Formats: sequence, structure tokens, C-alpha cells
Amino acid sequence: MARTTSRSTSPPDPQSPRNRTPQPLPRRRRSFGDFVKAFLAFVALLVLLVGVPGALVVFVGWPLPGGAPSVSWLQQEITVSTFINVLTVVVWFAWAQFTACVLVEMKAALSGVGIPGRVPGAGGSQMLARQLVATVLLVGATAASFAPGLSQFGQSLEGNQKPASAASAQQTPGLFGQERQAAALAADALAAQADRAAAHADGGGTAKDGDTKYYRIQPPEGRHHDSLWEIAERHLGDGRRYKEIYQLNKDREQPDGSKLSEASLIRPGWIMEMPADAHGGELVEMPDEAPKVSEDVKEQISDYSKTGESGGAGGAGEAGGAGGQEQGGGSSVDRDTAHIAVPEQRPATPATPAMPEAPATPGTPEAPAATDGGADSEGLGDVDFGLPEALLGAPLLAAGLLGALGRRRRHALWQSAMGAVGGRGGMQPPTPTGAAADVQDALLVGADPEGVRLLDLSLRGLAASLAEENRALPTVYAAWLTNGDLHLQLAQPAGRPPAPWQLGQDQTFWVLSRADAERYEPVDTAAPYPGLVCLGTLDDSRLLLNLEAVPGIVSLSGSRADRAAVFASVAAELATNGWSDRMTITVVGFGQDLTPLAPNRLRHLEDVEALIETMEAETRQRRGALGAAGHDSVLTGRTGPAQHTRWAPHLVLLAAEPSAEDAVKLAELAADASRLGIGYLVGTESGDLPGAAWEMEITRDGKLLAPLLGLELAAQALPEAQQRAVVQLFTEADPAGSGHPTGPDDGPTGAAPPFLVDVTEQGRPAVYARLVGTYEIIGLETPDGERSPLMHEALALLLLHREGVHPRVLASALWPRGVTEDVRDALVERLREWLGTDPDGAPRLRADRAGRLTLAKSVVSDLDVLRSLYHEATQGRGAGNRAVRGRMLTDALVLVRGPLLADRPQGRYGWLTHEIIDAQLPLLVADIGLALSEFHLEKQRAEKAIEALNAALGSAPGDERLWNELLRATHATEDPARLQQVAADLVARSGARGLPPRTEALLDELLPAWRSGVTAAG
Repeated sequence: MARTTSRSTSPPDPQSPRNRTPQPLPRRRRSFGDFVKAFLAFVALLVLLVGVPGALVVFVGWPLPGGAPSVSWLQQEITVSTFINVLTVVVWFAWAQFTACVLVEMKAALSGVGIPGRVPGAGGSQMLARQLVATVLLVGATAASFAPGLSQFGQSLEGNQKPASAASAQQTPGLFGQERQAAALAADALAAQADRAAAHADGGGTAKDGDTKYYRIQPPEGRHHDSLWEIAERHLGDGRRYKEIYQLNKDREQPDGSKLSEASLIRPGWIMEMPADAHGGELVEMPDEAPKVSEDVKEQISDYSKTGESGGAGGAGEAGGAGGQEQGGGSSVDRDTAHIAVPEQRPATPATPAMPEAPATPGTPEAPAATDGGADSEGLGDVDFGLPEALLGAPLLAAGLLGALGRRRRHALWQSAMGAVGGRGGMQPPTPTGAAADVQDALLVGADPEGVRLLDLSLRGLAASLAEENRALPTVYAAWLTNGDLHLQLAQPAGRPPAPWQLGQDQTFWVLSRADAERYEPVDTAAPYPGLVCLGTLDDSRLLLNLEAVPGIVSLSGSRADRAAVFASVAAELATNGWSDRMTITVVGFGQDLTPLAPNRLRHLEDVEALIETMEAETRQRRGALGAAGHDSVLTGRTGPAQHTRWAPHLVLLAAEPSAEDAVKLAELAADASRLGIGYLVGTESGDLPGAAWEMEITRDGKLLAPLLGLELAAQALPEAQQRAVVQLFTEADPAGSGHPTGPDDGPTGAAPPFLVDVTEQGRPAVYARLVGTYEIIGLETPDGERSPLMHEALALLLLHREGVHPRVLASALWPRGVTEDVRDALVERLREWLGTDPDGAPRLRADRAGRLTLAKSVVSDLDVLRSLYHEATQGRGAGNRAVRGRMLTDALVLVRGPLLADRPQGRYGWLTHEIIDAQLPLLVADIGLALSEFHLEKQRAEKAIEALNAALGSAPGDERLWNELLRATHATEDPARLQQVAADLVARSGARGLPPRTEALLDELLPAWRSGVTAAG
């Protein structure tokens, strides 16, 4: 054994996280007590294996019968002797079982291969046998070479032993089957633990004076980059002991002249002094094993050993490790060895806007703390326009949630429309209040849908380019969005990327600039990396980790509330992101049920037992499907003919810490999960989780620490209060739970619009804006030419939100790339001056008690009038007066001059993509057309009804209700040829999808021969 220096026993840094710094192994020589214990264990084995059967034979007799039993034997009287004989048989069985346990343990120990087999029903007997055999064998000089099972000292694999982590899997090139990999992982882990236990018992007593162990960092040929964690995993039996190596070598000069200053930064060719209990064939013991290496390496090691007194000692005594390092800019870049490294940043040009990378909000330079401060009625005052910072600093998450919320509301509108009979008032989404309103505003401010779109185009474009070149998708561990560029960090080099992608700082980085990303066109290919999810930011870089590619479990430690916030953010982004296709997210142990965000993606399970049962079945199924398809992994099966039907990722988010037994089962499932497209993110209190490939910790100050990866991020999280508010927004958008009319039994009118205007002559507004069609303003002077477009856009936004607009929402809508507060406030002031005041002196632009900007009732749009006319016609005065109803419906339909803001300039009004007005307006126009058609058909005026329906179809051409009513109105003219022509027009409009089923059924009723007529016309 090698000599152990004083540096190898330096205590861990007390400032570093407790779950990352293992205590150094105690060092002692074998004492007289060890030999006494070994002798007693040998005696115990001798007594149990030989003495027990001997005593039974002498005092009770041979257990086997002398002849065949007879019937009379069953009729004998039961005596004390009978009970003794029965007990004797039980003892013989127990002895036989214990003997089998000893033989199994001895075989595993002497062969040194595999894990000791289980003797059925043995339990404690096998544990006792293992302890006795271990005690006897470990006293020998070659105990470290014995069986892996001996290292456990009576602890089963299902207990608290940690299976091999990602390091063992990563150092083996390629992807293997589950059985082979799992066996290799378990064997390697137990073998390493055996060596470590032997060293613990031995204490290095046989080391020769002057011997010290060294390891030379190897280049990443045919395997993943080396790291201190993997070196500790291989040669110390526990990856978490990486810091001992770091402390031994910190700040010592390496052969290339550089120094080890961060635990994540090591380079090929560097020399590492190892702790005394290190083991393995790659180590070099100096000076005894110097002939094993070349003269150059020998000289390098010799020179490096001389730096130990100055550099190594100092490093051992100082706090170190990645977890406590201050990361900054490109200084933390690990060009050679780190699994996740910060990419080198390139300065952004003014013509190249950045992808979403910084947590700063678009509206202001900094996001102030949330508050409920108010404002006076005259202006903004000193109100603090605070919003939930968790969403302000998460542009990708906010964009996903905002897009999903819009889709949910549109779906609710159409569902309500298709379920109504005879017209309805058009369901208005409820206006959020309180925390829900603040969260919706934060989504509007923080969202970057353009960044999400470019990220999706870039990834799909890369997949399509690789498919054209017949190249497989490389395994991607992470993506960085930094300074306008997208950096993909590969698990291992994969050659040159297809244009316009370029190689980054080394062979494991592929980089795409935003300018190149904008040139991509949509392609019909599966999302290549749907498991990417944002974890946080480091300086100006945003990290997305590919959960389905991590070779094992990703563990997250920290307080329960902090972990829950990170888990909720991950679940919400995975459920709503824009760069994924189909996927399944299984959540367990969440305090807030997030399934309303995406019922088709999110699945909630009650406990870990149900999770393990589900994942065992799916793992078998996916492994079989991959084998049948002839694919190595989901990446090779994600592109090609089966891309839209297979290989969807399944990501498991277990927020609650599993038991020791469940943790081992999860580790076994996760050993082969990366090639199956399954990712595991598991919470833990202690940070010690079996099978964890990457360990992270969330601190109370919002830092996400990953010591192995060398990262310290500002974590992306979704606290519980925001979780509830987000879920509230989604549940209120669901017509099944919102209380809004959804069917014929709910009446034809529905809810009132949020803002009603006086539609009489006395209600003439002071300012009237036409939004439905071309944008026109009546009652105001045109502002300055340069500022006119901005002022018009701001007024349109306020007119579409009569409930009020948060100033930061207004700023982010007008300046999506960000603006300072003074510019925003100057715009609001100019807008107030432009709109002027009412006759009573009150400004027409004011701020409510919550600080939101609102318009006076004297400022009205044609959309407000349109909604008010329809409401009055169906629920107000027109409900009981036929003449009033007809006049109001006709006036309303006349207001429809085209689509909303038909002449809006290109590049502006991007905030309309967040709105649902594009779905509301066609439905409202269709409602008006249906109501007016019904009004005319009551008096048998079919031509008038057809005219109203055709006018409505101009704005709502895809509304099935209008089609059906047009068929009925045309049928009322009693002109079969005309009806046949309408049917042909509808078939032509429907395209390849064909007519909807209900329209087909109606045509069959009104015109049975319509199919032949359409064919003839075609």
C-alpha cells in the first residue's frame, strides 16, 4: 500500500454543502482486536457448521428415517418426544439454510465476480453468514481482492448502498442492454466498496515509506470526459469523495503550467495525487511503480510531487469545491472535462437580438419586489408596480404557460359555441383578480414567445439536417441560451455539425447564432430534444438540462418548500413548452395538483409504489419496442417513419423523498433510462440518493448548486402562491368549471360582456375608435408622425382591456425587447395628454387603486358597441321587443368591416398573439349572424336570412353553425338547384378533411342526392 500524507486527512470544508463533502476515512492499522474478532468469527462458523449437526446426531439422533413410514405411525400417541423430534427437524432445516448461506458467501468472496446470490427465506441467516465470512477473510493481507459482497458488512444492496452512478456508465462507450449494464454497474460499485472497506480496515499499514499514489488525467477517447467525481467513483468507491482529491491538488502547478482552481476544471495530462486508500490499475505508485510509465510521465510525476508541500498543503487547508466557487462569465468554462460547462460568450452585435437568456424583465431594468401598493386617480404616483419575480425571470416558462392558457381559452370558446343551439352570447373568459391577475400580468411581461419559436425551429432544423446526411442525433446533455446564441453541449464529440451550426469552444459544443436561427423554416420532423427544461441562469446564460439524456437519476436536495418550487417550475415548463411534441410527465408528491395545466401531458400518481409499478411496466415495454425496431436508443428512433408515433419522452418528477428500498428500485429502473427516453428527477432531504448521476441542491436564497457540474445558478422556481394562481387561471378558463354557459340548457344568451356602452343617441362617446377592420380614431387629433404608431398601438391595447392594463404589461407589449422606466412613464404621460379630459376635468386615462391603467367610459371602440348591441338585442330591451331586436342585430352586423386591426403594420402588435380576441370576434359575429337569420326566418324571409349568414361568413368562414343555418335557409327557398350549389361550395371550402359529420347528416336530410350532384359539379 502507498504512504498516506498528512494532506489526505485534511477535514472537509465546513462551508461547503453537507451532502457533498464526505468525511475522510479513518486510518488505522490492524490491531490485536481485529485478529481476536477474526478468530472468534472462525470459531463461531466452526460451531455453527460442525458443532450443531454433531450435537444433534449425538443427543437426538440421525434425522433421516430408517425405513418407509407406515399408517400406524400416524396413529401413535403424541408425546413430549414427538415435539422434540419436530423441533429437531426445524433445527436441521435452519442449519441447512445457514450452511447454504455460508457457501454462497464464500463462493462470491473467493471468485470475486458478481453479487452474492440470495438464499430463499434466509434473511438474517445470510446477513450473519456474510458478517462472519467477511470478518474472517478481511483480516488477511489480500482482503481487498475478495468478493464485492464482503464490503457490505451485512448490508444488503436493497439497504442503503448506493449503486454506481453515471460515472461508471459514462466511461463505457456506446449504449448497452439493461441487463448487461445493470450487472456491470452493480458489480463495479460493490467492488469499489469492497476495496474501500478493506482499506478502512487495513489503514494502509503495509505501505512502504515514500510511496504515494498518482493519477494522470486521460484524454476523452471513446468515452465521456473525465472528472474528479468519476475518478473518485472508480478509485475511491464514492464519487462524493471528489473533494478529497481536489484538496490534495488545489493550486499546485500542473505540467502545462496551469493550476487546479475549480473542482470541475481538470484537463488531460494533469497529474492528481490520490488519497492513500485509492485503488485501481490506472494509478501509479511512486517510486515503486515508476517503471510502469514512460520517462516523460515519470519526470512529470516527480516534478509534481515536489509541489505538494507548498501547493497541496495550502489547498487542503482552504475551502474549495465547485459548490462554493464564485462562477462568473467565461472564467468557469471547462473546455476539457466538465459534463456541463458554461459556453464561451461571443459579444452580441446590435443587429442580432439575443435569445431569452437573462432574468431581467423586458419592462424594466430590475424587477422590484411584489407589492399591493395603490395609485391616485390622476397618475401613476409612487406606486410600486411589482409582479411575481419567479415568472418575470422565466421567459421560456412564461411563454409556455401563456400559450397554453390562450389555447385553453380558445378551446373553451369553440366548445361553448359548438354546444349551443339557436345562438348564444359568446362566452367571455373571466377577468382575473388578485393574485391570478398579478400572475397573468407577469406572464405577459416575462414571456418570450419569439425565443421559444426560434429554439423550436433551431432544434427541429438540426434534426432535419442530420437526417438528410444520414447521421444520428447526438446525445445532448444541456442547452445554453447566452448572448444571442444557442449552445448545445453534447455528451461526447460527434464531428462537425451541419450548417449553419458551428463548432463551439471544443468538440462537444455546437453553436447557432440567432441570425442563423431566424433563417430556419418550419420542418415536418419530430422534436429531437423534448426533455430540455430550464433550471436557472448563470450571469447572462440560461441553462436547459436535457432530463431524458441524463444517465441515471438527477437528485435535488434542499428544504421541502424550495424543492417543491423547483419541481413545479420543471413540471409546468415541460407540460407547456413549445419545443416538444408528445410527452408524458408523471408527478408524485406534489403539494399543488398541476394537472389542469396540461391534462394530456401531466399525470399525477398518489405514491411511490404506484410509480414503481408503472415505470417497471413501461421500462419493459420500451426496451422491447427498441429491440423489435432495431434501435439503440430513442434518439435513433425519433427520426424516420415512426417519428410521430413512438419515442415520446417520459419524465418522472418525484418531489417526495423515497424510502431506501424504493430508492434502490428507482436506481435500477434509471440505470438504462437515458436510452429509453425516460428521465428521473427525485427530491431528497439528505442529498444521498442511490443511483444519482447528478446531484443538485436548492438553497434558501434561491441558488441551485451542482458541485459535480461546477455550477451555481440562480434557480428558476415557481413558488406555491404562484402555483395556485396559475392553476386558477387554467381552471377558470375551462368551461366545465367556470360557470359559463356551455350547452343548450344554459340558455341562448350567456354572460354579459365586461364593458357595456350606451347604444342610444344620448350615449355618443367623446373618443371613438374603429378596430374591426381598418384602424381609425374619431374625436382626437393625430399625434406627432414619429410617435403616432406607438400611441395608436397603446390605445388599441387599452381598448381591448377595459379591466385595466398593468404599466409593465403595456411596456412589454410595446417594447418586447425591454425599455427603461422613464421611457415607459413618458409614453403614459403623452398618452394621457393626447386623450385629454372629460367635461368634469377627469383625465380619460387614469390608474385604478391597483395601479393598472384604465380608460374612461367616454373612450369607446366599435368592438365595445358590437358587444353591447348584441347583448341588448338578446338580453336587454330587444329580448321582449322584436322590432328593437331586429334593428340592433342589423346595426351590429353593419359594424363588421373586416378582421381586427386589418391594416396594422408589420412588426407591431405582436402582443395580439397572446390574446384570444382573434377567436372571440369571429364567434361574436357568427352569433350575431345566427340571431339575425333566426329573426328573419320567423317571418319566412329566407333571402334576408341568407344575406345575414353570408355577411357573417365573411368574418367567420369556418363556423359550422353558419354553414348549417345557411343550408336550412336555402332549403326554405324551395330551390333544389340553389341548395345543391351551396352544398358544392361547402364541400369545396372544407377541403381534404371533408364536411363535418353534423353538416353531412343535415345535407342527407335536406338533399339526399347531394353527393351525386357535388360529384357532377366537380
